[in-house]
Amino acid sequence: MDTCLGEVAMSAFTALPILIFYRHNVVFIMADDLRPTLGCYGDPVVKSPNIDQLASKSNVFQNAYAQQAVCAPSRTSLLTSRRPDTTRLYDFNSYWRVHAGNYTTLPQYFKSKGYTTMSVGKVFHPGIASNHSDDYPYSWSVPPYHPPSFKYENRKVCLGSDGRLHANLLCSVNVSETPLGTLPDMESTEEAIRLLKSTRDSDKRFFLAVGFHKPHIPFRIPQEFLTLYPLDEMTLAPDPDVPEGLPPVAYNPWTDIRKREDVQALNISFPYGPIPKEFQLQIRQHYYASVSYVDSQVGRLLNTLDDLGLAEDTVVVFTSDHGWSLGEHGEWAKYSNFDVATRVPLMFYVPGVTAVRLRPGQKMFPYMDVFGPTPHHFTQGGIVRNVNELLDIFPTLSYVAGLKPPHPCPDTSFNVELCTEGQNLAYAFKRRDDSRDSEAVACSQYPRPSDTPQENSDLPDLKDIRVMGYSLRSWDYRFTLWVGFDPASFQANLSDVHGGELYLLEGDPGQDHNVYNGFEHSQLFYKLNQSLRLPGAQALKQHLLYLTDGTKSKGIA
Repeated sequence: MDTCLGEVAMSAFTALPILIFYRHNVVFIMADDLRPTLGCYGDPVVKSPNIDQLASKSNVFQNAYAQQAVCAPSRTSLLTSRRPDTTRLYDFNSYWRVHAGNYTTLPQYFKSKGYTTMSVGKVFHPGIASNHSDDYPYSWSVPPYHPPSFKYENRKVCLGSDGRLHANLLCSVNVSETPLGTLPDMESTEEAIRLLKSTRDSDKRFFLAVGFHKPHIPFRIPQEFLTLYPLDEMTLAPDPDVPEGLPPVAYNPWTDIRKREDVQALNISFPYGPIPKEFQLQIRQHYYASVSYVDSQVGRLLNTLDDLGLAEDTVVVFTSDHGWSLGEHGEWAKYSNFDVATRVPLMFYVPGVTAVRLRPGQKMFPYMDVFGPTPHHFTQGGIVRNVNELLDIFPTLSYVAGLKPPHPCPDTSFNVELCTEGQNLAYAFKRRDDSRDSEAVACSQYPRPSDTPQENSDLPDLKDIRVMGYSLRSWDYRFTLWVGFDPASFQANLSDVHGGELYLLEGDPGQDHNVYNGFEHSQLFYKLNQSLRLPGAQALKQHLLYLTDGTKSKGIA
């Protein structure tokens, strides 16, 4: 049966409601470097009416985390549902199919089930990490589309105060005066709309992935979006100082930002010198404006589903590859294990399940003008507060789109083409979940070349990695252990501890007070050495539970 209606059945074995999902089209939307700076995640400043409207008709996962806070490793991990220790990609310089294993990707799985799979914009990270082809033809039915104007993204196209063009971080533009008279995300939206229209006469299901480039730097966006965020109304990060007790290996010195001409002119000392406050406000203003710019593109795309009569037959997923620091902990950009770098928005719209069916003449996703007086606010929708991971998208999307999800991976899965290291989150649909699962944990990691910040600390090549920071985020804790790492064997040495972080989130939600050095570690290290097997995350979960038990027994929590 092929229908867009989700139904509820009763299991004869458990007498619990089981959702039955039927075959749907899929629109998979991924922003670049987007933390949950959205109204539906409680941000009081941002204007994101279209994404908030989507959230109101979706299941919204409030605590979703990336597996590594940098583009290529995160996207490869998400799209294969394998951890970076399984893809063996921590930088931008290898292709998992030849470097680790011939793993089946999310779009490849849908393609194998008869879907027409299409890619627009930045979905896979371009370059070696996706075999210079965005993994075509494995993952896609047609060659992926990249917007032609993207080639100007890092060139001298930003008008400076001196009247000359620069390669700046802050780069609001008059679109009509830009090369080609457009911007990448505008082109991607147009192409995605064209592809959607092309499906009208096809009897095949489609999987359309749309990757928006913003709010990734440089902030090359239409200048009118800055008017939404007057500079005198912007505020600094509430915790702009490097946390006391933060091990130097944990700090990211945001070298990609330092390379921009307008930042170089500030003569900021490396690695801890702060950005002047006035410039910090401008960065935050441009980031927020970039989010609203992406929101407007998402609104155009979703409105097309309505116009084509596809809204009630298409699953929509919205997420990001990782977050981005906006001055918290004295850091900018990604490249760390803090929540601001690893936490992402994640929502699933499933017709007939997360939103009621429309009455004749109604629209599911009417376009919301971000400049309008009455932007949409997040008012309803399913909310899941427990911790989950981007790894979970593959099995969950497969299931809610009407396909059988991949089986869980064994502990060692380099020779297994199709399996998942994530979890199927479909259990959370059609109900509000405010429970606290103390065993739920998200695992992230980040490599470093040394114990102290260097020029390549943010993006070390594989051969230069000497330390790996494994981080576990539960409801109550973020615990990170920085240990020795051998890039030749891809092995972590848990007896070689270079630093640790422990944040007790009930009293320290911003992760500003590292209490790691006040905790007795001997038994914890012994357990880690005995139980932690990489790749794989089961032992990480076990050691977080051990840590939880230990801190509670010592009266810390």
